[in-house]
Amino acid sequence: MENLKTNAEITWCPGCGNFGIFTALRNAIPKLEAKGIKRKDIVITAGIGCHAKIFDYLNLSGLYGLHGRNSSNAEGMKIANPDLKIITFSGDGNGLGEGLAHTIFAAKRNQDITMILHNNSVYALTTGQYSPLTEKGWKGPSTPRGSIETPFNAISLMLEVGATFIARTFAGEITHLTDIIVQAIEHKGFSFIEVLQPAVPYHSWNEYREKVEFLEKLPETYEEAMKTAKNKHKDTLGIFYKTQRPVYHEGLYGNHNPLTKRLSRNDRITKIKQILFG
Repeated sequence: MENLKTNAEITWCPGCGNFGIFTALRNAIPKLEAKGIKRKDIVITAGIGCHAKIFDYLNLSGLYGLHGRNSSNAEGMKIANPDLKIITFSGDGNGLGEGLAHTIFAAKRNQDITMILHNNSVYALTTGQYSPLTEKGWKGPSTPRGSIETPFNAISLMLEVGATFIARTFAGEITHLTDIIVQAIEHKGFSFIEVLQPAVPYHSWNEYREKVEFLEKLPETYEEAMKTAKNKHKDTLGIFYKTQRPVYHEGLYGNHNPLTKRLSRNDRITKIKQILFG
């Protein structure tokens, strides 16, 4: 677990919910290794924001991308080398604001990647602007009179656009969060985990602890999952949906791996000549 840490100075605020996600990831990797998933095949991406600092602190290979582009970067990695297990990190603003289209299309295509959404309901790194998941009426630096917008329901949104593993957990429930991460990464298809985590300058741990509850069981159908997502409150934890459908890279080129099964340079030149000159 300790060798998953880098030497980078951790600059999250003391008490930040991101520490819980960081701990759960470091718990999950050895469990995945015990199941036969090699650490060298686990690759990470991140966007821009407090969430993305986890990229600096985790001793895993990956790509630190532009704001909102973490999902598209993850898609490119998976298409280039389907053998990889891709984990993409995002904040609620990064993934459902700037990166909304990329997130939606990764889910629609059922890309075989795992998205961990750090939901603190605020743009924390840039000092407290409201995000797509901020509660209506929340008063912050950019909304001193209270936000007038209705937030997304991230769970029902992911259901609608086609994610095949959808869960919500809490940075204060490390065992639950670790287990969900392991299941999501093992799942073949687009896995979405919404992680409730306080940005302590704006929200306290008690705000979450007083409200969180667990689903009694996994909904059995899409319709039941949607009903559950709509009827339960935003602090309900658990797996909301889990199903199987074809993943994107296999629909694109079957079992081919363009990295490990690529043609030699001479073979490529020969094929190009055949196409150009017959």
